[in-house]
Amino acid sequence: MNITFRARVLCGFPFLVAATLSAQAKSGTSAEVQAVYARSEALYRDLHQHPELSSHETETGAKMASELKQLGYEVTTGVGGTGVVGILKNGAGPTVMLRTELDALPVAENTGLAFASTVHTKDAGGADIPVMHACGHDLHMAAWIGTARIMAGNRGAWSGTLMLIGQPAEETGAGAKAMIADGLLTRFHKPDYALAVHDDARGVAGIVGFHSGPILTNADAVTIRIFGRGGHGARPEVTIDPIVIAARTVLALQTIVSRETSPFDPAVVTVGSIHGGTKNNIIPDEVVLLLTVRSFTTPVRQHLLSAISRIVKAEALAAGAPREPQIDVLQTADALVNDSAMTRRVSAALIREMGSSKAVDTPPEMVSEDFSEYARSGVPTLMLRVGAVDPGKFAAAGKSAVPLPSLHSSQFAPDLEPTLMSAMIAEVVSLRELMPAGRGSKR
Repeated sequence: MNITFRARVLCGFPFLVAATLSAQAKSGTSAEVQAVYARSEALYRDLHQHPELSSHETETGAKMASELKQLGYEVTTGVGGTGVVGILKNGAGPTVMLRTELDALPVAENTGLAFASTVHTKDAGGADIPVMHACGHDLHMAAWIGTARIMAGNRGAWSGTLMLIGQPAEETGAGAKAMIADGLLTRFHKPDYALAVHDDARGVAGIVGFHSGPILTNADAVTIRIFGRGGHGARPEVTIDPIVIAARTVLALQTIVSRETSPFDPAVVTVGSIHGGTKNNIIPDEVVLLLTVRSFTTPVRQHLLSAISRIVKAEALAAGAPREPQIDVLQTADALVNDSAMTRRVSAALIREMGSSKAVDTPPEMVSEDFSEYARSGVPTLMLRVGAVDPGKFAAAGKSAVPLPSLHSSQFAPDLEPTLMSAMIAEVVSLRELMPAGRGSKR
């Protein structure tokens, strides 16, 4: 987390809690959310116990579709695989899309929750894979349904068309593209705005974060295959050792960010996996490196990928490798850029509703999201962040410098009630601001 932001939150912590309780006590939206909260929490617990991996969200999608049908939405299933679209028309006005994700992660849960996931499945090779909602998509779905319930139950507070989408495969970066390719923006209404909420493991539960402009990064997955000439580990002089080449490559790659990019241009080059060899006395023929590369701008993105290619090839050439390395790049996500006008409008509404200590400007981070695909398709987008950390644990972590569990951690779980409540408040307030009653279709 940005240190300045953390310090600002910690220093104002007692006031923040008091202001939060006061603001929610006075909020009519908070009362509406409280009325549906129990059902949303029950749904959250059920979803948390029954996670499904990306592109396999069959039961999850069916649950979301069933909930929406009961609320009177026009529901279409199987969009982009297991995706769900729910439409609720309520007079003249703009079309606003609210997205949630359906998928979980291949993580073994270690939260200690009474309703922790014990789900295991098989991968394509038949290996056993644990499954967990370690990124908060279960909370997003529970909030999404709670918001759908409130919007359907009080149609006098807004006007337009509400378009709810349950998107598969966010974690693999394939879901948004699949839904768009399946006609999401042509078979249904092309929205005037697209909104999403994501829980935030960096912030106090209940704080809603907004930020105009880039908030999440480009993401590129790079696979590097380095070739050598294998042989006996006792006779290295007759081999060309790809493990040594790989080791030099890993170290050299670290200089891209430290020496080739500006400190004012955030960038990450991480080698997350290195595989080579089968036995201690055998020099292998090849080594495979798996990288994740993050950036906010196209020029920085292009330079990082170019530099990776240059360094990898140069290290192999310097070692006399028999073949040039094979480098494959998969662009998994583009930077997520919050529309500035939409952000100003929604953030003002959130501050009016929740108070300036509860709705705050939150700094960008170096993770990625395929929600950016909707912006690439010409739809103004806004992703809000909702703090998910218990206040006591947050304060203790700030004093001890012990890191809190991040998203994708086996130990991550949101401080449920304030996080879920604030997610629903943020969604309802935002939707009503973008679809005000009696204002027609003007943006």
